[in-house]
Amino acid sequence: MLVIFFATFGAVFIAEIVGDKLLYTTGVLAARYRTAPIMIGMVTAFMAKMGVAVLIGEVVARLPRLLVAGITAASFIGVAIALWLKDDEYRYERDYHKAHRAAMISFAAIFFSEWGDVGQVTAAAMAAKYHVALVVWLGAVAAMITKGSLAAFLGAGIRRWIHDRVSPKVVRYVGVGLLLLLGILSVWEIMYE
Repeated sequence: MLVIFFATFGAVFIAEIVGDKLLYTTGVLAARYRTAPIMIGMVTAFMAKMGVAVLIGEVVARLPRLLVAGITAASFIGVAIALWLKDDEYRYERDYHKAHRAAMISFAAIFFSEWGDVGQVTAAAMAAKYHVALVVWLGAVAAMITKGSLAAFLGAGIRRWIHDRVSPKVVRYVGVGLLLLLGILSVWEIMYE
């Protein structure tokens, strides 16, 4: 069982790291919000997405491209709007009251985008091959959390550096622009791969 866990972890991690836009999305979110709520939203989304992949992977892999592209576009646009509407003035006490919002935004950005991507397909294939869904799910979720943690902590470091050097308004504009660009690239990749 441990071999299956690590085989799944390695396969999903490598599949997700190579050219994955959610890695950058998580980094952008972490550059704007505190790390803990992002991790909560991210872990919850990864658990749900990989659960779906392991249980009904073939169905996810066969979703119509237009549907996947539409859901992905709506997700990126929704997160960009939430970031655009966020107040630029930083207040520490506000962080503790708005943590749930950052967690929900992170969940939505991850859960509603890139369905049927290479990580989900890899997890589905591993589940079909080994017939131990729980172990494959655990390995896939661990790989996704590792990937997301790297991006979130990198983004948090960048957030601290930016906080001292760049206007919050500029950060918001750049973040929104990057999310929209990543959304366009995701839709392009889904439709024309």
